[in-house]
Parts: sequence; C-alpha cells; structure tokens
Amino acid sequence: MLAIQISSPGKVDVVEREKPALQPDGVLIKMEYVGFCGSDLNTFLGRNLMAISPVIPGHEIGGVIEEIGCDVPAGLFEKGMTVTVNPYTSCGKCSSCRKGRPNACEFNETLGVQRHGAMSEYIAVPWTKVIPASGISPRDCALIEPLSVGFHAVDRGAVTDIDTVMVIGCGMIGLGAVIRASMRGATVIAADLDDDKLHLARALGATYTVNTSHPDLHERLLEYTSGLGPDVVVEAVGSPVTYVMAVDEVAFAGRVVCIGYSKNDVTFHTGLFVKKELDIRGSRNAMPSDFDAVIRYLRRGICPIDSLISRIVTPQQAQEALEQWSAAPGKVFRILARL
Repeated sequence: MLAIQISSPGKVDVVEREKPALQPDGVLIKMEYVGFCGSDLNTFLGRNLMAISPVIPGHEIGGVIEEIGCDVPAGLFEKGMTVTVNPYTSCGKCSSCRKGRPNACEFNETLGVQRHGAMSEYIAVPWTKVIPASGISPRDCALIEPLSVGFHAVDRGAVTDIDTVMVIGCGMIGLGAVIRASMRGATVIAADLDDDKLHLARALGATYTVNTSHPDLHERLLEYTSGLGPDVVVEAVGSPVTYVMAVDEVAFAGRVVCIGYSKNDVTFHTGLFVKKELDIRGSRNAMPSDFDAVIRYLRRGICPIDSLISRIVTPQQAQEALEQWSAAPGKVFRILARL
C-alpha cells in the first residue's frame, strides 16, 4: 500500500508499505482523508523533537471500516461504517491514567509522532480506539480530532454560561475552543493577528473579535468585559507573547488554559499569579467525551466546514503543500490528504 512519509526535515516521500495485518481485537480501516496538523508541519521543518524519523504522519482521521477482528465485541461496528480514531495511547499505570485522565498519559504515543500515523491506505488499530461517526462524511471526520482538542481546553477551563472567554489564536484548535465555549453559553472574545480568521471565529460563535496587533487591545478587552477582564483565557498559539498576554489580560481570580507549546522560554511577572490568585491549567489532547461532543456538533450541520479546509491534496502533492504551508503558516486551517 502507498503511504506519505516525512523522511527527513524538508523531505516528503510517497513510499510503499506492507498492508497492516488485522489482529483479533482490531479493526482494519481504509483511510479516506487524513489531516496535516501543526505537529506534522513542525516534523517537516525539523522542529518536532518528539517525532520519530522517518515517520508516517497523520492522526486526524476519516475512514471506513474494511474488516473487523474476531474478538471485537459484536454489534459495535460493521463493515462500511464511517469512523475516526482516538490517536493517543495510555499506559493505565502513570499518575494521569490513575486519576482518570489518560489523555495526559506520561507515556503517551500519538499516531504520526512517536509512532507511525495514518497517512497510508490502511491502518489497523485496537477496537477500543475506533470512534463511530455515522452521519458524518469521511472528509469531515478528519476535523473531529483537532476540534476535540479545543473542546477539551474549554472543559479544562470549567467554562459556564456566566463566563467571558478570550481565545487567543484562531487556528483549527482555537476555533474548536470558540465553538465549545459558545455552545456552553459563554461570551466569547476571539483574538488573532489575521482578520480572516477573526471573521470565521465570529461565524462560529464569537461575540467579539479583536486583532492582537492593535495598540488598544487592553482597552477593548476592558470594554467588552465591563472593566473586569476575561474570566477565562485560552492560549492556543504557543508564543511567549501570547502566554504573557494571557496572564496580563485575564481577570482577577481567573483561569488560564494553555494548549500551545512555546518553543522558547517565557518570562512572566509572577506577582500576577499570586495577586490575581490565578488558576493556570494545561490542556493536552482530548478525552473520549470531547470526541463525542464534536461529533454531536458536526451532526447538527451548522458548521461551515468548507471554510475550515484550506486544501485537499494527493500523496504526490504533500511535499508542495507542506512547503507552501511553512511559507505562510497563518493562512492555513487544515490541509487534508486524500488517500
């Protein structure tokens, strides 16, 4: 079978691999669409220190069940069913797993990062990782995982309908946070450098939008929050500037939820941690309940999905697509590979 492989920094190959064997407790899935995410771009650029090399990328999955193992419980799946996949592993023994938070497993291996991913014609996975998504096309299934990461951040922030939530960064994951916070009844402020992304954030539920390059950012946030600041700030960029912005702008007794990885050290005035008595929370990957919530949302048919898909490419176009994305990263939501 054919697969897309990031062979070395800046180098993508289309390679031939052996079709995976179906295990008794497994499901064989024919890949239809797989999304390139930011971690794949960083692997391509040689900046992802967690990724094996060479690696088959991809953990944003839309596929169709081809075969079902003999030990898979009856009635859960059927051939031809549209599915996505929970791409994370969990050891069941570390502190996170024992606390019921396997998404943050100390020894997690994500498809396409610490182990080969889904950008091939077929993958075989344990049945416990397969998520049925009937009523959603395989193409749209490839958006479930990245949106679920944003949904999870809102859950980590314990957002309710009395909160004002500022989401910094309106890429795919940040937009997931915008959607989920809006669904919970919160007032949402979307913040980004790109006005096109802010326009889309408003269509997805943001009450206010603000371009973070404007010198009056702080004053506008006070205006939108009756002088108090946002109750919750979700950092979905991973920049020292936006990390500091989150702490500076969040309200007293507020919550800061951190999704983005900063590749550089971040310097804080730590007095604000104490003076504001902040809750600062990490948010990693997603829980099964977050996948379920995204699936329910997409089934409603209200998401402007075409606006979230920047390009669909063949395996042979993957090199060019990643080169173009790296040249203008702020203009891309999701690139999908059609296998």
